[in-house]
Amino acid sequence: MLTSRASPALADRLWLAIRRDAFATIEAEPALETVLHEQVLRHASFESALAHVLALRLDGAMLGPGKLRLLIEQATASEPDIVDAVAADIQATCERDPACAGPLDPLLYYKGLHALSVHRVAHRLWRQGRKPLARWLQSQVAQRLGVDIHPAARIGRGILLDHAHGVVVGETAVIEDRVSILHNVTLGGTGKDTGDRHPKVRSGVLLGAGALVLGNVEIGHGAKVGAGSVVMKDVPSHVTVAGSLATVVGRPACEQPSLEMNHQVEQASTALEE
Repeated sequence: MLTSRASPALADRLWLAIRRDAFATIEAEPALETVLHEQVLRHASFESALAHVLALRLDGAMLGPGKLRLLIEQATASEPDIVDAVAADIQATCERDPACAGPLDPLLYYKGLHALSVHRVAHRLWRQGRKPLARWLQSQVAQRLGVDIHPAARIGRGILLDHAHGVVVGETAVIEDRVSILHNVTLGGTGKDTGDRHPKVRSGVLLGAGALVLGNVEIGHGAKVGAGSVVMKDVPSHVTVAGSLATVVGRPACEQPSLEMNHQVEQASTALEE
């Protein structure tokens, strides 16, 4: 299911940790003092720093970084769920990505976190009927970050977009909580169908690099899709599928493979039922 709120205390704890990381980084590398002051330390809140970083990430867009920052600040002020969700995404990144040194890293450098955060703003605009502006944000993220998420797509919290480049998420897709998605994953349609036509990814799912999930299919809770797989049929909960046209090859070693991030594929050869 899609969870509406994270604990408000999570964003506060992360903000304190981000500031500690910033001070420690300046001590270790004084050349970054100006950068970290501008992007973190001069801001009074996590929301303010987030808006500043996202606007810089999309700098050069015709709307301008000042207007972008104001747009994002207004969205997070009027809908605190966005901040809660971003905080949960940062925590997920810290817990699942061994390359992540701490919460400062995803806030400043991880384009998967940035793309997902901008999508959360665009999704709010879409629901408000401000569809042209939502589409514009989608376009800017696709051009500048290489991640294309339709603003109507519904995405839960605690999401990891690892590396993220080439990720495509269609209009009617649903991604529930605690999902991990590697680069070059597509949650797309099968052609020119209209209506509800994109995948539904349930909680705890791990989607390996280059996986293609096409059509209005369901990836069940705690399932794992191997790298490079093509899925065009429903995948039951708590199984591993790999290869072309979704073959069940075993079961993940844990209930939520998205948290373990083990991309090895179990050895078996049971075809996915028709």
